[in-house]
Amino acid sequence: MITRHSVLALALAAPMLLTVAAGPGSAPSAAEPGDSVATVNGENITRAEFDVYVAGVERQTGRDIPPEQEAQLLDQLITMRLAAADARKQGVEDQAEVQQQIELARLNVLVDAGLQKWLEANPVSDEQLKPEYDAQVAALPREYHARHILVEDQATAQAIIGELEGGADFAKLAREKSKDSSAQSGGDLGWFTLDSMVKPFADAVSSLEKGAITVTPVQSQFGWHVIRLEDSRAPTPPAFEQVKDQVRAIVQRRMLQEYLDGLRKDAKIEKKI
Repeated sequence: MITRHSVLALALAAPMLLTVAAGPGSAPSAAEPGDSVATVNGENITRAEFDVYVAGVERQTGRDIPPEQEAQLLDQLITMRLAAADARKQGVEDQAEVQQQIELARLNVLVDAGLQKWLEANPVSDEQLKPEYDAQVAALPREYHARHILVEDQATAQAIIGELEGGADFAKLAREKSKDSSAQSGGDLGWFTLDSMVKPFADAVSSLEKGAITVTPVQSQFGWHVIRLEDSRAPTPPAFEQVKDQVRAIVQRRMLQEYLDGLRKDAKIEKKI
């Protein structure tokens, strides 16, 4: 689900700096005491500042912070205030590199807020979600169920193929001769997609008919395989309602990228490096 704290990461695929949540380099607040959640050497930490800090932590961790953990976060923010005050005394804030980092953090905050406002002005309609869901489902890879026997050398693998062609039981041979951990289950690898397997193995599996065995051994970095394809099937996709938020995120990501691409297209940009 897209929240106001994840927009920049969504658009640019880059994490926000944790420091932006606490307003790095900003002066302590002069808010009224009633709006304060703590004071540090007489300076207030306002509820608004603390809420922004909590939101930043939630953005970084990807989870909501329960109320019972807020005291711990407040202690962290107090420690940050103390460390920042001491850094100012040391003149760190005036260093050019630090100033650049502070400016970058402010830039991140401004971009994040701007993209959030753009999303609010350009909401994704439900009509846009179903076609994207259908496209994602259509792109799901086929699933395969196979067994294999893994041995050290080609000659051993070829001999096993000969035994299988003579009527030997695949599962029994796997338990007796395979060096793979699947040997205990008769070489059964369960259901998998081709992209989860090394290429030589995946290529061999995809070329087999149901119930067929590789007629020549298949070599990979693990050794030599004898493979039997048990079955294959089209994947069972999750229901639309189950993944509606994820689909919305995909559409929003594309919309944001198109928006950013448009900004670049209309801008005069001169790269110097």
